[in-house]
Amino acid sequence: MSETVTRPESDRLPREIYVLVGASFLIAIGFGLIGPALPNFAASFDVGVTAASFVVSAFALVRLAFAPASGRLVTRFGERPVYLWGLSIVAVGTLACALAADYWQLLLFRSASGVGSTMFTVSAIGLLIRISPPRLRGRASGLWGTSFLLGGIAGPVLGSGLVAVSLRAPFLAYGLALVLTTLLVWWQLRHSELASRPPDEDVPAMTFRQALRHPTYRAALASNLANGWVVLGVRMSLIPLFVTAVLAKDASFTGIALAVFAAANAAVMLLAGRFADRRGRKPPAVAGLALLAVGTVLMGVTSDPWVFLAASLVAGVGSGGVNPSQNAAVADVLGAKARGGSVLAGFQMAADVGAVVGPLAAGAIAEQWSYGVAFAVTGGMAALAFVLWLLARETLPPSHDSEHTAQDVATEDCCPEARGRG
Repeated sequence: MSETVTRPESDRLPREIYVLVGASFLIAIGFGLIGPALPNFAASFDVGVTAASFVVSAFALVRLAFAPASGRLVTRFGERPVYLWGLSIVAVGTLACALAADYWQLLLFRSASGVGSTMFTVSAIGLLIRISPPRLRGRASGLWGTSFLLGGIAGPVLGSGLVAVSLRAPFLAYGLALVLTTLLVWWQLRHSELASRPPDEDVPAMTFRQALRHPTYRAALASNLANGWVVLGVRMSLIPLFVTAVLAKDASFTGIALAVFAAANAAVMLLAGRFADRRGRKPPAVAGLALLAVGTVLMGVTSDPWVFLAASLVAGVGSGGVNPSQNAAVADVLGAKARGGSVLAGFQMAADVGAVVGPLAAGAIAEQWSYGVAFAVTGGMAALAFVLWLLARETLPPSHDSEHTAQDVATEDCCPEARGRG
């Protein structure tokens, strides 16, 4: 009798997850490094405010436009090579930005970096799905998201110091850091069986249309759209204006409010991921969206700075509860063995659409009506996602034969024509 026993899923994440987490942290630090420098660097080429701002927007627009192609690349070539290609493209584009001789070169190189950014973002989600044990997906997602958030907090602090040296220095530092990160990930994952796609893998690709048949995937799209709208868009664009115009506070208070939000987000994300693995993806997503909606609306109806900080705290807690849950749910729908680049790209695009459209819509509403209405509409996006999550189906697989169960559920919900076969 063989003594080899199939162990139940341990509570330890694979080494490859920590490689991705470390890379995420370094990438986020680098992204934060160039944040304070980019608009001023563009303006140094004697262009107006609109042109300088467009360098920032062009990156997001290219990410959004190239996401479907990134999904097809992941489906065709696999997650690991696309991840490394994407990092390499951003590294080259960022180093080229440091050497840009005029505004148009800077715009071209920064836009090209957006292509690589969406490649490694979509493929990173795919790698997390492929590598993470099904019942640890929430924890892995929470750890990955927290690392990116903490890197994003540390980056601007370091970047402000580099800007004092030169406007080109942050781009040079970020480009070199990305080169080292690419080499590190390649070295650590080059022989990993978990990160590689078997050459004889014959699992059919799940299409975006098939995934849309699953109510939980639709809910995840809505919550990622709301998260992009609130967290990536309105939080960075409308809050600084609101603090100055309504609360009559200076930029230092804006920094405090953003720090409160980020700290609450980081504090909750890991806990929410663990909860999602133990009790289900749906409860933390529903609770998080409710808090995000309430906190966002409350921001826009108060003129008290302390209440505003409390509302920022509530919204930060809510956002931290949503992220690991929705990422784990998408992974459950797709399954670790499934090929679904378009599914991952659609999920990522939802956040990018929110980040691009949110600030424009909220700004126009605030200008036409009031800040209160703008924040109410923003909170309404989270409330809409809340409703869809109430209608969603729990996807947390049982502890026994969990991956098989998860893929069976995904097949039944996404591809009903497969029911009854075999």
